[in-house]
Amino acid sequence: MMLCAALAACETTSPAIDGKYAPPVDPTQEAVDGMVVGQRLMDAGEFELAHRAFLRAASEQGLNARTYTALGSVNLRMGRLGQAENLLREAVEEDAEFVPAWNNLGAVLMEQQKYPEAARVFRLAFALDRGESDSIRENLRLALAKIENPTYTEQNDTNYALVRTDTSEFVIEATP
Repeated sequence: MMLCAALAACETTSPAIDGKYAPPVDPTQEAVDGMVVGQRLMDAGEFELAHRAFLRAASEQGLNARTYTALGSVNLRMGRLGQAENLLREAVEEDAEFVPAWNNLGAVLMEQQKYPEAARVFRLAFALDRGESDSIRENLRLALAKIENPTYTEQNDTNYALVRTDTSEFVIEATP
């Protein structure tokens, strides 16, 4: 009787094969870069999972401007502004010419209503980018408008949201 139960447990079909579970891992294949996985998860709105993927990337690649920026950006999207600011400041300290870090730091400062510092950061990002990014120019314009009139909005009923571009930068855009 015990032998029948033991043999029944050793059936030949795998749960992964019949579609109930994830397919088996092929250890001979190289893992997908955690930064790529994190960006895809950010695009899908899965910020906690993106955070884990960026942490994995940082553990594999080390903490550098790119990983600090990714971690800061995902913290920004999760509303963790203090953590985002600290990580983005680390990013610009690692690489003072990394434009996405400067732009995203400016976005964090705007969210915290630190308009003069945000304008300074956007000016620097704009200069480093040689004026090629319309999104940074728009962020700078908005920061300068907020300095002149802290209650400024293009329309009084307009709300603003941070939108991630395909270059991993955040743009402050009006939402209906």
